Amino acid sequence: MSTERGTPDGATTRRDALKALGAGFGWLSFAALAQAFDRSPTAARPAHFAPRAKRVIFLFMHGGPSQVDTFDHKPLLARDHGKPLPFAKPRIQFAQTGNLLKSPWAFKQYGQSGAWVSELFPNVARHVDDLCFVKSMHGTNEAHGGALLALHTGSATFVRPSMGSWVLYGLGSQNDNLPGFITICPTLGHGGVNNWSSAFLPGVYQGTPIGNASVPAKSATIRHLERGDVAPEFQRAQLDLLRDLNTDHSACRDHDPMLEARIESYELAFRMQTEAPQVLDLENESAATKKLYGIDDPITENFGRQCLLARRLAESGVRFIQCTHSYKWDQHEQLKELHAKNAREVDLPIAGLLHDLKLRGLLDDTLVLWAGEFGRTPTAQGENGRDHNPHGFTIWFAGGGTKRGFSYGATDDYGFYAERDKVHVHDLHATMLALLGLDHERLTYRFAGRDFRLTDVEGEVVTDLFA
Repeated sequence: MSTERGTPDGATTRRDALKALGAGFGWLSFAALAQAFDRSPTAARPAHFAPRAKRVIFLFMHGGPSQVDTFDHKPLLARDHGKPLPFAKPRIQFAQTGNLLKSPWAFKQYGQSGAWVSELFPNVARHVDDLCFVKSMHGTNEAHGGALLALHTGSATFVRPSMGSWVLYGLGSQNDNLPGFITICPTLGHGGVNNWSSAFLPGVYQGTPIGNASVPAKSATIRHLERGDVAPEFQRAQLDLLRDLNTDHSACRDHDPMLEARIESYELAFRMQTEAPQVLDLENESAATKKLYGIDDPITENFGRQCLLARRLAESGVRFIQCTHSYKWDQHEQLKELHAKNAREVDLPIAGLLHDLKLRGLLDDTLVLWAGEFGRTPTAQGENGRDHNPHGFTIWFAGGGTKRGFSYGATDDYGFYAERDKVHVHDLHATMLALLGLDHERLTYRFAGRDFRLTDVEGEVVTDLFA
C-alpha cells in the first residue's frame, strides 16, 4: 500500500498534525476577532452586585469652591474673625495666609433635615432633603493640576484612566448609538484631556468632549456629526469595506487595541447620526423647562444648557456625564465678588436639574455628584481671598441610592482640616463605584505587568452614605 509523507499506511506525523492544527488555531483566532468586532466592546454588561445607581452626572466646579462659604457652616469662624488660627497650619501650603476670615454670607437652615446652606445657594438650598453632604473630604495635592488629576483619575502624578472611563469599562453603555462617557465643555487646562482620557484602557472608553471650556455651551457640539453629502447606505458600504480590510489586517498581527478602538469609533460615529443630533438639540424643550434651567437668563444660560443636556443624555442611556463650570472658583482675591458671581451662574441650573430628574423618576437611579478639586482656607489671603485647601472640604451627592437629607463627617471648628469620619478622594471613587454595583478592588485592568484600578491600592467604601 502506498504511503504519504514517509509514514506507513498514510499515517499523519506529529509535525503534520501540528501544522494542520496550527492553521485551525489561526482560524479560531480570526473568528474570535471577527466576533469581537460584531459585538461592541461598550455593550452593557452586568455589575458585580446589585447596583443602586445606573449612571452618573458629575457637576465639576473647577477652581475649588470655599466650603466655609457654601455648605460648611462655622459659627466660630465668624466669632473669631481677624484672629490667628489657634492651631498649626499645614506644613506644605500653596501660599501663605493670614488670620481667620469670616464668611461674607449668612447661613440658614433648610428643609426637614435642617441643613445649613449659605445665601450663595438659595435654589439648591430648597433641595437639601435630597442631598447627601460629605463634609470631611480631603486630598493630598495643593495645586490645581495634581488635584484635578487625582479627582478625575485617582492619581495626581501619573496618567491614569478617568473615572468615567473606568465606569464605562466596568458597565458598558446603555445606548449603542451614543458614547457611554461624555464631558460637556471640559477644561483644557490643569491636566486637560488627561482628565477624561482612557489612558491605557482601550480607546473605546475615552470620554467624548462636547465643546470645551472656551466655547459657549450654546455653540458646543460634536464635530462632523452629520454628513449630508453622502447617503447612509453608501456610508455603510464604506465602513463595511474598511472593517473588512482592518479585520484582515488584524488577523495577521498581535492584539492591537488601538486599531480596534479606531474601528469601533468609525462604527459609533455612523450610528450616532441617527440619534445624537436630536439628543443635542435643546430647541424642542418647552419654555417652562428652559426657564427651570435658567436658559432664559444670560447669567445662567451657559451652565443651564449643560445641565439640561446632561439630563437628556442621562435619559438617553449615557453612562457617565460631566458638566464643568470652568475655571472660575479660584478666589485668591475678590472672594465676595467672584464667589457670588459664580454661584449665581450655577445655583438655578443645578436646582433645575435636581427638580427635573426627580420629576421624571430619574433621580432614584442617577447619581449626581457636586465637587471641586479642593476647598479653600478659612484664613485670609490678602484682604478678601482664600488659598487652596485640600485638607478639608465639602462635596455632595444626590440620588443614586445615597441617603437623602444627610450629612456625613466634619471639619474642625474653623473648617481647615477634615476631622471626623474623614473621606479621601480614593474613598470617594470606591463609594461611587459601589453605588454603581462595582467592587473597586475587582474592577482592574492589566497593563505593563501589573493590575491597575481607579483606587490604586487604597480606597474604602463609605457605606454610611447608602440609603
